[in-house]
Amino acid sequence: MKIGLIGLGRMGGNIARRLMRAGHEIVAFDRSADAVAALVADGAEGADSLDDMRGKLASPAIWWVMLPAGGPTEDTITAISEHANAGDVIIDGGNSFYKDDIRRSKALAERDIHYVDVGTSGGVWGLERGYCMMIGGDDATVTMLDPIFAALAPGLGSIARTPGRDAADHADDRAEQGYIHAGPAGAGHFVKMIHNGIEYGLMQAYAEGFDILKGKASDKLPEDERFDLNLTDIAEVWRRGSVISSWLLDLQAQALAKDQMLEQFSGNVADSGEGRWTIDAAMEESVPANVLSAALYARFRSRVDTTFGDKLLSAMRYGFGGHVEIPQ
Repeated sequence: MKIGLIGLGRMGGNIARRLMRAGHEIVAFDRSADAVAALVADGAEGADSLDDMRGKLASPAIWWVMLPAGGPTEDTITAISEHANAGDVIIDGGNSFYKDDIRRSKALAERDIHYVDVGTSGGVWGLERGYCMMIGGDDATVTMLDPIFAALAPGLGSIARTPGRDAADHADDRAEQGYIHAGPAGAGHFVKMIHNGIEYGLMQAYAEGFDILKGKASDKLPEDERFDLNLTDIAEVWRRGSVISSWLLDLQAQALAKDQMLEQFSGNVADSGEGRWTIDAAMEESVPANVLSAALYARFRSRVDTTFGDKLLSAMRYGFGGHVEIPQ
């Protein structure tokens, strides 16, 4: 299939490369001419504008937007809609707010333009590992795009199959491959939003635990109760057979192996929006979300008073997403 990909940043460029490896054709556009040139060198066809891209796409055209949520994505989708024809598909693979997806889908449907939202997880590792995707849109369009999603997904790989899953009601075979059709427009980004809210909680739990481990050497404790613990070894042993092993723990082990004090990281931890939206959704549904809300507030606190645990949060964010929180 031929896809026009707009936004060639950390994830957009690698999504394009993974698609090309699977035999799909890419027409690439970005504000950075260097980013376009780099992808052209890898086999893409470059475009210098959305109008130029329109002429290089098949019909119906597939437009995939990989830009920051908010204004950049909103403005670009509006601009694409001015170039798109009836039957075209616009995909938002960023982290947009799901209610924006619902609004856009309705507006574009009036012009017979299809809209698909793809919550995409995989970060800077996705080129090799593949991307976990949560997809929203109408059945026919999502089915038509399946070769794209199948190429991007991790596949079954070495992960053991879930016992009893074959007998489960309404089980979607695609879930084992690393992607699902979650529901209508907005459902994909809603599921990804909750995914990121959970991620905040998991990361905070690790950060607080390692902060307590580090603090056991404090001179505020009785001397015979002080332990000078090797955090690098603890992270490593927990990776192997522990019930709290995870990819996030893998990233922590890598960061601690490089520098147990994590001096490279500021610990001034940003939040990219999805955590806030998750708490908003919890309030709308009257669902208690004690851990997830506390994890979000901890990030706010980190910008005033930084702990070792906050540095570990920064290290994890850098590890999976390339988010840079380096001391200035």
